[in-house]
Amino acid sequence: MKTCRACGHKLHKPFLSLGNSPLSNSFLSSAQLGVMEPYFPLDLHVCPSCFLVQLDVFEAPRLIFSAEYAYFSSYSDSWLAHCKEYTAMMIDRFAITPAWSVVEIASNDGYLLQYFKERGIPVLGIEPAQRAAHEALRKGIPTETVYFTDEYARTLSGGTRGADLIIGNNVLAHNPDLNDFTAGLKTLLKPSGIITLEFPHVLRMLQSNEFDTIYHEHFSYLSFYSVKLLFEHHGLTMFDADEIATHGGSLRIYARHKENDALKVSPHVEQLIEKEKSAGLLDTATYMTYKAGVEKVKRDLLAFLIKQKNEHKKIVGYGAPAKGNTLLNYCGIRTDFIDFTVDRSPFKQGKFLPGTHIPILHPDAIIKAKPDYLFILPWNIRDEIMEQMKDVRQWGCKFVIATPKLEIIP
Repeated sequence: MKTCRACGHKLHKPFLSLGNSPLSNSFLSSAQLGVMEPYFPLDLHVCPSCFLVQLDVFEAPRLIFSAEYAYFSSYSDSWLAHCKEYTAMMIDRFAITPAWSVVEIASNDGYLLQYFKERGIPVLGIEPAQRAAHEALRKGIPTETVYFTDEYARTLSGGTRGADLIIGNNVLAHNPDLNDFTAGLKTLLKPSGIITLEFPHVLRMLQSNEFDTIYHEHFSYLSFYSVKLLFEHHGLTMFDADEIATHGGSLRIYARHKENDALKVSPHVEQLIEKEKSAGLLDTATYMTYKAGVEKVKRDLLAFLIKQKNEHKKIVGYGAPAKGNTLLNYCGIRTDFIDFTVDRSPFKQGKFLPGTHIPILHPDAIIKAKPDYLFILPWNIRDEIMEQMKDVRQWGCKFVIATPKLEIIP
């Protein structure tokens, strides 16, 4: 990369390289195992001006989020609970009524909009992944299978379909054209409207060594400071923010048109900026120290796996998340260490993980295999998974978590 995708400032060399890796959600069929996979560098840069952390673009988003995209939000009970709580909070805080219109960008399979619909509030989902959009439509959630742009936003706002509330959960980081996306938010938002976006906080990624959240579908790694500058450039004001626990530590930001003084700026805004400054997020030197912690995770995990396999222990995985594929490919872990992994999503079962070719089975396979260790790849929902799989303790199976540090949990 030569320039920052947000502010256009010149970029310097990357502060972290995880080597070359396939696209993390490009699951393979058995027929594809003998075909060459495309690999792309995972090199992370930080802008010395706006401090946006970012990857280069190697594959167009329209190809990544294609008909074969296999991520479905509804297969996590804790995530659904989070979305239901968000809906209730927003309705109560902003007195949302059926007179409002709610638009969610990257609405996936209708996981969130279903809760607004239950309250009689008109909704529209915008979802480029065809499989997920089809599932949402099957649930009765109005959904348009398009990629959100400023041009598309103009087609909506030009009629009567402007939004009182725009929701975007874990989508801002997935769009390489941050300026076009943000311009689209402003275009679509009604004069008195509200935007809420949730995204993993780069502060938590750095502090908790969550490097496996780095993958090609995540073009940017966001701080409150960098997003605030981006929004201000497009005439949007961030008037509040919440620090939330999802995805290992995220931010939920609240934004409005600059002219909408009815929504006062909360003290949380300045408090969060000061927190990021104190943590060194506005100093490029902070990022240069990140590599050492990442390499330690790799060494510790490989040392553990080698020891257990030398003792003829059986290890299987749980989950097939994007973050797991980053970790496994960076560490060079294949079926010589992990026999298989499992996933609740039927869209992933019968497939193979990209790069490592580890097979993905139904969770029932764990009961049949009776492994000594169950390696939880989506560590952000570890408690949910350990509760679901608590019966494995009957034969002495232990849980393994690799990040932010190696943990063995009986």
